[in-house]
Formats: sequence, structure tokens, C-alpha cells
Amino acid sequence: MNRRKLTLMALSLFWMSASAAANAAEDLPLNKIHLPPGFEISLFAKVPNARSMTLGSNGTLFVGTRTAGNVYAIATRGEATQNKKPVVIARGLNMPNGVAFRDGALYVAEVNRVLRYDDIESRLNAPSQPAVVNANFPSDNSHGWKFIAFGPDGWLYVPVGAPCNICEPDSNRYANLQRMRVDGGAPEVFARGIRNTVGFDWHPQTKQLWFTDNGRDRLGDDVPPDELNHAAKAGLHFGYPHCHGGDIADPEFGKSRPCKEFTPPAQKLGPHVALGMRFYTGSMFPAEYRNRIFIAEHGSWNRSTPLGYRITVVQLKDNQAVSYKPFAEGWLQGSRAWGRPVDILVMPDGALLVSDDEAGAIYRIAYKK
Repeated sequence: MNRRKLTLMALSLFWMSASAAANAAEDLPLNKIHLPPGFEISLFAKVPNARSMTLGSNGTLFVGTRTAGNVYAIATRGEATQNKKPVVIARGLNMPNGVAFRDGALYVAEVNRVLRYDDIESRLNAPSQPAVVNANFPSDNSHGWKFIAFGPDGWLYVPVGAPCNICEPDSNRYANLQRMRVDGGAPEVFARGIRNTVGFDWHPQTKQLWFTDNGRDRLGDDVPPDELNHAAKAGLHFGYPHCHGGDIADPEFGKSRPCKEFTPPAQKLGPHVALGMRFYTGSMFPAEYRNRIFIAEHGSWNRSTPLGYRITVVQLKDNQAVSYKPFAEGWLQGSRAWGRPVDILVMPDGALLVSDDEAGAIYRIAYKK
């Protein structure tokens, strides 16, 4: 066999091997995910560092990232319903975690500002330069990434996390949840004492705000719990940095203000686990899931025994949490996690989309009767 044929064979074997490796990289062990009977999970799209999600009026799924610095768009309508290819619509941004959609425009939250991309769904391949909606947020990277959403009142809600693990910052600037008009005007603090929320939603019936909050670190593996909170009105204080979990006084800041002064959590979650959350408003799942809260538990980053890495569901009754149970588990195998759920989105057909920044994926959870 001549040298040319040997070279061609070698190249062919190389590309076959490379192709097999690429295909293997696409494979995720979804068979390890345990769901209630009748539910199934599948890969919807591969998106590097997939974080917060929002849906455009023409069916475009927008996905923010934290470490990648990109914002992606995925067409969800068409012949195929899975393995959609993402398009990069923004690059080089500073932790563009948060995305929200309103009146044809995509809003993107960086650490210190909110941008607006007008008429975005008709310009996915050539987006216009964004307008700066508000650039007055702190530039601290610590807990600086943001989840954003428009409330029933039409205002854009934007959280600002604490610039530290535990400290007592200016409550008008940090550790709060703010809201502003759609044009960025009239910003105000809606709630205080929130260390770091990157997931909130409004009850479909009462229109009241619910949110998760990530508790402080370095008090041990099991203290404090993360929180699911209920903000029935503006002006409430949820304890940080003085009180954690509703009844745990902070060793440093707890002496100045007792826990009884603050609004306790509606549900204590696992320690160091919480992240995104949404009310289920679809009709695909069994009726008992309607208006329940699904929480994407990102997982502990510094716990000696990892915890979280799952999706849980909270049932409410008369604005009280009456149950808190696992819904989807299996991203954590022993002491190692191959995926980390971040955000949840209810699709028009009633399926749930789940983003995963560790595996770089978006999953679709559906129910088959």
C-alpha cells in the first residue's frame, strides 16, 4: 500500500475517532434521572453554561449565561422539538445571567446594568446595538449576577446580592430586590434582607411574589438553610445579615437585631442548594401540580457531602407551604455531580425546560398520560 493511501486511511481513522468523541460528548446520562411515574426527560438543546431562560412572543427561547459572557437564542417552533441549535446574539458581556422579554424586546442583566435589544426576534442573526436601560447597579462581582423578570405590575424586578459572604452593606444598594419601570426609571427597593436571590415568580392567582434565597456560607454543612420566601407586599425585610432561616441569629450580626423583627421563610430548603424557581401554570402535568412551585436546586459548592443537584416541588395551601419533595434526581451520583439545574421555564405546551450550566444543556420534562 502506497504512502498516499496510508495517509488517507490515517486521516479517515482520525476523523472517525474525532467524530465519535464529539458524539460521545453530546451524550448525557439522562437514564440516571429519576422522575415520578409518567414523566420523562430528554435533551432539548446543548447550550454552554446555560442559566436563566425566557420565551419570546414568537417562540424564541433566550438563554443567559454567567461565565460564558454570551446570550443565546433558540427557535422552539418548527418540525423538530428537540436538539435545537443555539444562535449567539450577544458576546463578551459581564455575567449576562438574567434575561426577560417584553413587547418584542429582550432585556439582559449584566452585573451593573440592564440592556435592551429591540425587535430581537426578527434580528437574531444581526441584532442591533442594545439600549442601556439602567447602568446604576453596583459593579461588585460577588453575587452580582442577576435573575430578572417582569412582574404583574409591569415593572422589571432586578435583585442586587450582598457583595460578600456575610457583611452589613447599605440596604438601599445591596442585599435587596429592586424594581423599576420598563424604561429604567423610578427605581425603588421592593424587599430587603435578601442575601442572593436568583429565582422568583408570582403566584398565578394572588399575583404575590415568591423567591428563593441562598443562605450564607461557613457556618457548617447544615446551617443555615436556603429559603423559599413569600413577599405578600412591598417593604418586607427577610433577615440578612442578622438572621438566617427565620430563627438562626448570625454569630456576628445577630446581636443587633433579633430574628423576630424579620419575615420568616415560607419553607426552609436544604443548605447551600437553592437557585431558580417557577410556578407551574401548564396543563400537561396532572392537575395536582397546578400552581405548585418547582425549584432548581443547583447544589452545594463547599459542603463536605454534596447536596442538591435536583429539582424539588413545593405545594402551597392558603399561602403556606405544606410539602417540599424531590421531583427529579440523579444529577448527583455519589459524591460527584455531572449536572447542576439552574432555572426552570414552563413552555406553552405545558412541558418544563430545565437549564444546566454544568452539563451545558437544556432538558425538557414532559408527562405522558
